[in-house]
Amino acid sequence: MCLKKRPDNKGEAIKHIVKTLHPNNVHKHGYDFPALIKSYEPLGRYVNINQYQNKSIDFANPVAVKILNCALLKHHYGLVEWDIPDGFLCPPIPGRVDYIHYVAELLNISLTTKRSDANKSVQLLDIGTGANGIYALLACQIYGWQCVASDIDPRSLANVAHIISKNPSLTDRLQLRLQHDKNRIFGGIVHADDYFDISVCNPPFHGSLEEALKSNQKKRRNLAANRDDKRPDDSAVLNFGGQKSELWCTGGESRFLRMMIKESKQYARQCRWFTSLISKSEHVKPALMLLRKLDVAEIKQIEMKQGNKMTRIVAWTFIKGE
Repeated sequence: MCLKKRPDNKGEAIKHIVKTLHPNNVHKHGYDFPALIKSYEPLGRYVNINQYQNKSIDFANPVAVKILNCALLKHHYGLVEWDIPDGFLCPPIPGRVDYIHYVAELLNISLTTKRSDANKSVQLLDIGTGANGIYALLACQIYGWQCVASDIDPRSLANVAHIISKNPSLTDRLQLRLQHDKNRIFGGIVHADDYFDISVCNPPFHGSLEEALKSNQKKRRNLAANRDDKRPDDSAVLNFGGQKSELWCTGGESRFLRMMIKESKQYARQCRWFTSLISKSEHVKPALMLLRKLDVAEIKQIEMKQGNKMTRIVAWTFIKGE
């Protein structure tokens, strides 16, 4: 871990943490396909030897990716059943696990103390949980936290409710709340008597369906190049899934972040740390500038790298001494 302090134009310092996969991430050494297949036999149909003579799946195949997720969640995290409807976002598990480990670190919680009574009282709010519910599910299973997961799409929450029904251990630890107002992030979700230790969010990346499709086509071309497949790919299919509320919103990630940051001040005493992923590097600086204007007590920036992909978490608190 590398910790740097970058002064802003006011002479303040933002803690800047640069990391790869978290040391506690069980996926940092890759996938143990024989063990995964033993836990979840359907995965065996999708595992082949790749061009590097290693066991792998075709990551351009959305069904294979979903089946891999089922195996990972069962083998490593004890979810006996997990599924998403066709067309919904299928998350990359290692990166999602990283986010949860990093926010645990932000709260000074380690895996060695995860089962303590104090840790069981940690309250996490997942904004925009999607049909996969992945952050809340992982927080419950890895650290035993109490979680509230919100979304604007009733279909997404209905699917997460189905996942909970198939995994009874989640019943008392994961609560679902529907956001009725597309112009609110925390309003209507955070109740008057709520207090959260941490909030997490993976904002919609794009500003339109067209932008989402272009990004998806680029991803498909990169996957084809990596497996030395030179066939043209003009498909407009979102092969990794994603509904409107999961992938795009008016104004895209930048506008969503502005809304979240501004509204967070209204709930400054009801959440110890607010956090969000930021997928596009050009959105980091405007977010930090807005946070300074709101006079937050502390800002932290965590960079995460998985393969060739770089993402970042920005965290802020209004509570001094955190």
